[in-house]
Amino acid sequence: MKLVIDSSVIIKWLNTTDEQNIEKADKILSDSLQGNVELLAPELAKYEIGNVLLKSKQLTTHQAHISLGTVYSLPITFVVESEDLARETYYLATQGTITYYDAAFLSLAKAYGATLVTENIKHQGKSPDIKVIELKDY
Repeated sequence: MKLVIDSSVIIKWLNTTDEQNIEKADKILSDSLQGNVELLAPELAKYEIGNVLLKSKQLTTHQAHISLGTVYSLPITFVVESEDLARETYYLATQGTITYYDAAFLSLAKAYGATLVTENIKHQGKSPDIKVIELKDY
């Protein structure tokens, strides 16, 4: 089973301060480490995570470096956006009136026949042909 995980899920593995549904995120990670699921995310997720660590988590530089290192050691395949994926992302963004950033996770799920797991269901749950589940329901 393939899961596209968005940044709201990944951040829970890096810093638990003010985070909810950590046990659900940990279950996803455990399932991946046991070989039960394959985790995917757009390359964009790394930048979103970096920004969250920079702006929201009030970390020391040392703590941020540790968290950033953890991102690269997680069992996630980060997918670089191709031209075809970019076109699909743009299409989904215009159809769902969502940001290109949110649509990037949807288009990746569509391309890989994966389920998107997010806490941003309000925006990313708008595509009827892409399976999206809220983290709390995993």
